[in-house]
Amino acid sequence: MKTPRVVIAGGGAAGFFAAIACARAQPGAEVMILEKGPRFLAKVLVSGGGRCNVTHACLNERELAAHYPRGGQALLSAFHTFQPRDTEAWFAERGVKLKTESDGRMFPVTDSSQTIVDCFLNEARTAGVQAIASRGIERVNARPEGGFELKLTNAEKLGCDRLLLATGGCRAAETGPLATTLGHTLVPPVPSLFAFDIETHWVRELAGVAVTAEVSVPDTKLRERGALLLTHRGMSGPAILRLSAWGARLLQERNHQFTLRVNWLPELNDETITAGLAVLRQGNPARRVVNCPLAPLPGRLWEQLALTAGVGRETQWSGLTNAMRHALVQQLSRTLLSVQGKSMNKDEFVTCGGVSLKEVNFKTMESRLRPGLFFAGELLDIDGVTGGFNFQAAWTTGWIAGRAMAGH
Repeated sequence: MKTPRVVIAGGGAAGFFAAIACARAQPGAEVMILEKGPRFLAKVLVSGGGRCNVTHACLNERELAAHYPRGGQALLSAFHTFQPRDTEAWFAERGVKLKTESDGRMFPVTDSSQTIVDCFLNEARTAGVQAIASRGIERVNARPEGGFELKLTNAEKLGCDRLLLATGGCRAAETGPLATTLGHTLVPPVPSLFAFDIETHWVRELAGVAVTAEVSVPDTKLRERGALLLTHRGMSGPAILRLSAWGARLLQERNHQFTLRVNWLPELNDETITAGLAVLRQGNPARRVVNCPLAPLPGRLWEQLALTAGVGRETQWSGLTNAMRHALVQQLSRTLLSVQGKSMNKDEFVTCGGVSLKEVNFKTMESRLRPGLFFAGELLDIDGVTGGFNFQAAWTTGWIAGRAMAGH
């Protein structure tokens, strides 16, 4: 029986995981990774600020699937096959212990993404996977007898029995056509997981201030609560990133220019905020309002919110008028800011869009249109919110694809 040749396009997270799974499941197979860029696992190396947020400690498949703005339903059955518990076990078997942080994110105990990269490179080498960098696929043709004929970027031709496309998000023009030339449909890609550019001067002056807040986009259903970080360009943090993920297409339609509403005290309503202000007034009549913040707001943020509400810098609590108090309550619970664009760490860019999920069998990750063609990772129209969910989708789809290509 002829030894099958399996080619994986893309030397990132999903590509390596699939290659290793395939080589381990069928030791006789010839498994080859072709990476167009000069480095393998480049995105893994920079992820999580260089710590690599490997996955998330969410062990209920349905709860896990709910963290994917696109692709959650399709992944639901896939998570029955391979989920975060399996990811943790996979790494543990290879000597890489993971730790769970208070918010559920899981990292290697070394706090270094290099640990994950080294694990993959060593495991691939041990499993007999050929990994070739600076060698991409320029064109692919399906052979009448089955399998594929590949033209590589160095003009070399290569035949294979099974082909896995794991080239990452479709932000680069060349990553999508390999799928479309084989008959697949691409859902137009747009950015997901990005920070908001806000030109309001006081927001930028408070760069580094972090709070728990609720952010929403008026006239939409977009609303998130969580950690919010003010930056030198506007706003970021988990709440903003989740809002950008769920609103990726809508915000793209608005050219990333829209109104953002911020509730700085999401645990309080207008009545309790008003009551809190009354207590501060009673206990600090001679103090300036801007110097006496309502907990738990940081002093610098409180000062700017009070000034923006029209409370003068010299205004004492005893001189706070009803109109000022009303304006301050509104500012604390309904600050309106104009978002003028997006910004992101290009190395950690996530796209919404990709190969249509209807055209892929999630039991095997094989194409429903072209036998022998498989998909994994972010090339699919799948994207998760921040917190390790995108990597988990890469491990899950890579594992299923790898074993299916090996005949398991």
